[in-house]
This record gives sequence, C-alpha cells and structure tokens, in this order.
Amino acid sequence: MSHCVEFEDKNVEMAVKKACEELNIPREKLKHDVISYGSTGIFGLVGTKKARIRVTLPKPSPKVVFETSNKGQQNENSDEQTLESVDSQIEISHDEGEDHRVAVDPRDLGREALQKIIDLITTDATISIEKRSNRIVFNVRGGNSAVLIGKHGQTLEAIQYLVEKIVNKNRKGRVGIHIDVEGYLEKRRMSLQRLAVNMAEKVKSTGKPAAIGQMNAHDRRIVHIALQDDNMVRTQSKGEGFLKKLVIFPKKNSSRKQN
Repeated sequence: MSHCVEFEDKNVEMAVKKACEELNIPREKLKHDVISYGSTGIFGLVGTKKARIRVTLPKPSPKVVFETSNKGQQNENSDEQTLESVDSQIEISHDEGEDHRVAVDPRDLGREALQKIIDLITTDATISIEKRSNRIVFNVRGGNSAVLIGKHGQTLEAIQYLVEKIVNKNRKGRVGIHIDVEGYLEKRRMSLQRLAVNMAEKVKSTGKPAAIGQMNAHDRRIVHIALQDDNMVRTQSKGEGFLKKLVIFPKKNSSRKQN
C-alpha cells in the first residue's frame, strides 16, 4: 500500500526540494508527479500560480516512527498539542490578515498599484482620483502618454485590467475602476460617436453594410450605444480575439438590434 502527499512552491524544482527536506528522502529516490508547473501571471502581479507536485510514499511514510514506550506516547501527545497550538495561531493570523486587507481603502491600493506600473513604463506621471457613484476614476497626467495609451488604447486597457484585479483581490464587493490618460478616453468616445453617426448615414444612403475594424470591447460598446436608438440600422460585432470589427447593417423590415 502507498499514499500520496502534495507539495507546492514557486516552481517544480523548489517543490521537489521542499518535499525531499520535509520527508527526509534523497532526491534520486523521490517518486513524484507534476500536477501543475505554475505560472508567473501578468507582470508577476496578477494570476500567479504555484507549482504543485504529488509525491508517492510507501505506507507508513519515512517520517513515521513507532514508539511502544510510555515516553513515546507522551511525546506523541505533546506533538499533537503543539500542532494544534500552531494551527490555532495560523488561523488567527490569517483572519487578522484578511480583515486588514479588506480594510485598505481601494483608492489608496489602486493608486499605489497604478503608480508602480506607470513607473515601469515612463517617468514624471502624476495621478489624481475622482470618486463617482459606482466607480473610482484615476486620471493620469504627464509622462509619455502615447506609450501608456498604446495602439488602439490596448496598453491603457491592460493597465486598467491589472489595477482592477489588484484592488478587488480579497474583497467581498467589487469596486469599479476606470483609468484615463490625458483625457484620452473622453476624446476617443466623442470621436467614435461621430464616426458611428457618419457611418450609419452612409449605410442608410447606400443600403449596404459598413464595417469599422480593429476595435476593442470598450470602443465597440461606444458605437453600439451611439446607434442603439437608430431604427434604420443595427450593429453587430464580428471576429475572434481581443480586437474585432463592428459591422453596421441597414435594417430591412425589422426593429431588432443585434449587439
């Protein structure tokens, strides 16, 4: 008969080393299977996962020592009491840590995370904060705004995703996060609304569909909303992946919109 014990660490090699040390088994005699190789996540901040291995041991395990004397029984009872005490301390510390994390102001946590990310990309950028009804808005000024925004706003959207994940980790209620750089998002919104109206007029005059290509989810939503009350056209996203094209169709005897 045999049984299995699992170990985890930053990578497989470290997990194996931990198993050898804790089980007192030489590396060449350790029998194990890799459950997960782990992941460093995005920028090492979000989505990190530890490597995990499953070690197969003979039963009883090498760490089990049989004692028949009263002294051995006393030591065993003492060890059990010590383990219970340690478990209790760990549980209390964990609870206190949870309470502490939840108590952190999401504005402070978001600003700190955002500043660290920005400092890795550019210099001399400052952050101001607005608190709106359903979200926290971080406005970034200065630095290399073009690099922070990226092509089609992809870098800015990735930064917002990271900060939102960091702020909402270990929180019971989700906090909405909105990040803008030099007013880019508002300018982009107005530009897309004008484009949507102009494209819709072209579709209505020609009776043929027209497409706007390479748009992220945020930009597509702006176009959808801009044309949702126009009863002569409908909008539909097409494609796969992060960037998709948005097609504006003329309506033919139908008032249904496809979003």
